[in-house]
Amino acid sequence: MRSRREFIAILGGMAAWPIATRAQSANRMPRIGYLMDRSGPGLFDEGFLSGLREHGYEVGRNITIEYRWTEGKTERLPALADELVALKVDAIVTAGAQAVQVTKKATTTIPIVMTSSQDAVGDGLVASLARPGGNVTGRSVYAPELTQKRIELLKEVIPSLSRVAVLWNVQNAGGAGQLREAEAAGQAIGVAIESLDVRIPDGLEAGMARAAQAGAGAVLIISDSSTISNRSQIGAAARRRNLPTIFANKAYLIGGGLMSYGSDIVDSFRLSAVYVDKILKGAKPADLPVEQPTKFELAINLGTAKAMGIEVPPTLLARADEVIE
Repeated sequence: MRSRREFIAILGGMAAWPIATRAQSANRMPRIGYLMDRSGPGLFDEGFLSGLREHGYEVGRNITIEYRWTEGKTERLPALADELVALKVDAIVTAGAQAVQVTKKATTTIPIVMTSSQDAVGDGLVASLARPGGNVTGRSVYAPELTQKRIELLKEVIPSLSRVAVLWNVQNAGGAGQLREAEAAGQAIGVAIESLDVRIPDGLEAGMARAAQAGAGAVLIISDSSTISNRSQIGAAARRRNLPTIFANKAYLIGGGLMSYGSDIVDSFRLSAVYVDKILKGAKPADLPVEQPTKFELAINLGTAKAMGIEVPPTLLARADEVIE
């Protein structure tokens, strides 16, 4: 795995190429816009670069990437999307419903590749998974049946669990739908659901305080770009109130979460490079079905469990795909 310094060097690698070489290849080198609602590069972005390399692309040699980061300021998305459209990039790679929606408003002609959307159809990003239509395609990590599974996993760790708080970003329109799924799942297994509709990161402390006051025994986090960016703050706020957490993918556990169950988002970014390759070779987004993951992983942060005084059942540890000490 590359260090952050090495990865930043890759991003800036274009500058290392001789000016003459860059000038000669400028007219034929494809240019990709890369728009993310978070700060700087990380594991997800290295996954995307890895996918490009698998298809023969090397930044600075035969492909250019125009990076745009919101630096945690979601309100910057429209302006950044407009910048990429003005550059007339060959495709725009982005993640999350809000970023895709903003980019769709900015262009109806430049192909848009989603690296990891949630409910792509429900959020109005594509007409259907099989036939996306329009200029958007990519990968969706949405699997509503996993919500109940995550609550069941919490109950395995905490058999007396009777109330789960669901943390979601009130600025994410798709969060309300996923909350309803959690409420239905909770009703099916006899667990009450407490909604924590907060602005992230500003509302995290107050949200976790509400969860504790409501008697919640654990917190389920609904994923979007804001929760990914603020995973450390979420984990810390929950630990301060001794609230176990479960997330949608293991990348969150770096921030101190207890468990995750879902697809590998880093791999989803890697596989999204397949769409970029096909589009650069002439394929139309409308004709490229949106793909969903077929493998889901259980990860457990044993270090967090020990710090919180939680004893994870050996049977659950045995089923885990990854245990973080």
